[in-house]
Amino acid sequence: MNKVVLMGRLTRDPDVRYSQGETPLAIARYTLAVDRRFKRNGEQDADFINCVAFGRTAEFAEKYLKQGTKMVVSGRIQTGSYTNRDGVKVYTTEVVIEEQDFAESKAAAAQNSNMGVPQPSAPQPSAAASDGFMNIPDGLEEELPFS
Repeated sequence: MNKVVLMGRLTRDPDVRYSQGETPLAIARYTLAVDRRFKRNGEQDADFINCVAFGRTAEFAEKYLKQGTKMVVSGRIQTGSYTNRDGVKVYTTEVVIEEQDFAESKAAAAQNSNMGVPQPSAPQPSAAASDGFMNIPDGLEEELPFS
């Protein structure tokens, strides 16, 4: 079974091109920066995974994805090789995207795009926040039946 699931942030806007022919096919390429589980020397390390999407998945990437967007993707690993202009054989590895979903809300993405500068939050008209979760007032943690 060849299946991979990744969560990371786009390092740049997707590069989307269309194939030649009677029915052009969208092809999107982007790189995900995926944090490693453990820190080395107190600093977070990341792997940079090349991804490629085709068809409607690529069109979605073109329309909605941009640098810094946190995504969860699933797909399969594909390897290949080619000979470059200098006659050297180059090996490639990329993830062919089958599914892609946002891993954070629009509000969180907007806040992260402001480079960590906190933005004032507007009061919510109801008890439910915009992400669908209810705000718990301070001091109620002791009364909750779980921890």
